[in-house]
Amino acid sequence: MISFVLIIISALFFNGLIIRTKSVCSGRRGPGIFQPIKDVWRLFRKGTVYSTTTGWVFRAAPIVYLASVLMACSVVPFGERGGIFSFEGDFVFFAYILALGKFFCIIGALDTGSSFEGMGAARESLYSMLAEPAFFMTVGSLALLTGHSSFADIFSAIHLSGALSYAIAFVAAAVFLVLELIENSRLPVDDPKTHLELTMIHEVMILDNSGFDLGLILSTGYVKFAMYSAIIANLFIGSIPTVWAVPLFFGVQAVSAVAIGLIESFTARFRMNHNPQFIFALTSVALLVIFGVLLAAGNFS
Repeated sequence: MISFVLIIISALFFNGLIIRTKSVCSGRRGPGIFQPIKDVWRLFRKGTVYSTTTGWVFRAAPIVYLASVLMACSVVPFGERGGIFSFEGDFVFFAYILALGKFFCIIGALDTGSSFEGMGAARESLYSMLAEPAFFMTVGSLALLTGHSSFADIFSAIHLSGALSYAIAFVAAAVFLVLELIENSRLPVDDPKTHLELTMIHEVMILDNSGFDLGLILSTGYVKFAMYSAIIANLFIGSIPTVWAVPLFFGVQAVSAVAIGLIESFTARFRMNHNPQFIFALTSVALLVIFGVLLAAGNFS
C-alpha cells in the first residue's frame, strides 16, 4: 500500500519538475512545479464534447486507461514491502494490464473515424510492441538472478554489494528510463509540444478528447511516469529501513524527472523512420543485463 501512495504523491510533482528543468536549461523561469496538476484540475471542471461519429469505446477509453495504470501501480512494491497485490508472475500482469489500457486508447482513437488519429494509433502500437521485449528481458533477468518471479520477491532479494551488481542495477535503470520515455511518448521518440499532424504520435491520438476525459488522460500519464520511476527506485531500496527508503524513493523520482528534462532539453526528436531502430536497439541494451546476471551466477562462459 505504501508504494501506491508514494507513486500518487510523486505523480503530483513529476511532470512539473520535468518542465521546470527544461525551463532552467533554456534560461527561463518557467511555471511552478504543480502547474500541470492545476491544468488537469481545470480540465476536470470543464464539460466534455463528443463527436457524433464516436461511440461507447471512445468514452470508455480514458477511464480504462486510468484504471489499467492504477492496477499496474498496485503490484509495484516498495523494496521488500509488497504492493497492494503480489503474486507469482505479477510482472506479466503488470505488462499486460498496461497493454489493455493502451489497447483501449488505440481503439478509442480509431473510433473517431479520423485518419490522423488512426495514424498516431498505428505508430504508438508499433512502438509499444517493439519496447515489450526489452521490459521482459530486463525483468526476466532479475528474476533469474534472484530465483523469484514476483516484483516484491525480486526487489527484496536484490542486494547491491559489488561492482557487477551495481552495473546490473544501473543498466536495468537505464532500460526502464528509456521505456518510461517510450511509453509516455516523449523525446526523442515523440514531442508532446508538436502540432503537426503528420509527425504527431500520442498527441494526435487524443485530439478529439476534451474536458474531463482529457484531464484523465493527462493525469494518467503523470502517474505512469512516477510508476516507472518507482520500479527504478526499487532496484536500489532493497531491505533499507523505511525511514531511509522513503527519502531515497523520492530522490530517485526527482533524479528521473531531472534526467528526462535534460534529455528533452538537449536531444532532438528522431526522424520517424529512426524510431523503430532506436526502440529495438533497447533490446540489445537489455541483453547486457542478461550477460551481467549470467556472470553473477557463474554460468557464463
